[in-house]
Amino acid sequence: MSEFAPRVEAISISGIREVFEAAGEDAINLGLGQPDFPAPENARAAAVEAIQAGEADAYTGNKGIRPLREAIAAKHERDQGVAVDPDDVIATAGGSEALHLALEAHVDVGQEVLIPDPGFVSYDALTKLAGGEPVPVPLRDDLTLDPAAVEEAITDDTAAFVVNSPGNPTGAVSSEADVRAFARLADEHDVVCVSDEVYEHFVFDGDHHSPLTYADTDSVVVVNGCSKTYSMTGWRLGWVTASTRRIERMLRVHQYIQACASAPAQYAAEEALSGPQSVVDEMRETFEERRDLVLSRFDEMGVEVPTPQGAFYAMPRVPDGFVDACIDRGVIVVPGDAFGANGAGHARISYANDAETLDEALDVMADVVADLR
Repeated sequence: MSEFAPRVEAISISGIREVFEAAGEDAINLGLGQPDFPAPENARAAAVEAIQAGEADAYTGNKGIRPLREAIAAKHERDQGVAVDPDDVIATAGGSEALHLALEAHVDVGQEVLIPDPGFVSYDALTKLAGGEPVPVPLRDDLTLDPAAVEEAITDDTAAFVVNSPGNPTGAVSSEADVRAFARLADEHDVVCVSDEVYEHFVFDGDHHSPLTYADTDSVVVVNGCSKTYSMTGWRLGWVTASTRRIERMLRVHQYIQACASAPAQYAAEEALSGPQSVVDEMRETFEERRDLVLSRFDEMGVEVPTPQGAFYAMPRVPDGFVDACIDRGVIVVPGDAFGANGAGHARISYANDAETLDEALDVMADVVADLR
């Protein structure tokens, strides 16, 4: 009788998916991390043009088309002030594949990866698929990751630690001082800092900072993508950038599991990155307005919410039974412990929904909170 690989047996369907399957078809979905904006028209047009010209019919190079990698390098120069060689970029099937490459290339069997808890569900699962051991690091009360807690958790078996700012599921944004400290930890302890920056353009209070800006060695690997910034989740176009030697190892994994990212999506992403960025500004302003609405309504309910400074998530501290009661009344929210044990007592709310729908869902939540008290 055939058996399954222990790496696969160690993971399961995410708690997010379980919540979706438990909800009714007409439920208001505040569990989905997908912007409710259309992809930029110029990006769509670039993909159509490439398809009609026959430029998207064949494999691209493993790393992706050169113009896209140049656009990604220009983006890092523009946003982080960091010079990135286009040859040190791999276009991937979304940020998810980029994370997978980073961990597969750097984590040996039994090695540890320090991950934020609560944190994005893929960090735990992809570490296990790489044969590693995820080590949860509890967050501060404001749901930011403390460099001191990361340093305390580093051992001789630590291969990497993950930084995610702005964060999913928390919406927390790491300060410049903390990001400098993360870069120092990677340099001094000779461990890889995997920086997940897919929400970098959605910062409401303060600025986004990348460890790549501050590292003195090649210890930082940056994961990013178009899914959130340009509302292109279905296009599945992300990237990873790092030093030449690290990219070469990640490319070995990428060429066998993916060969290359979708060609039409590459042309669309090149245009999205190179063209007007006003759509990103519009999305950020809209998400901030929705954030403020969520905070105001939960304040009226008497529910504490660590103020999210970015992304489009909030993690209120909710009474027992809150998530199930919301789902029973047609509003999908995700239990905090789906993102790690330290998420218990919270729920994740995605406000990637129009204000009218969000207000309707918050009315339901207000009734649930009143009934549970």
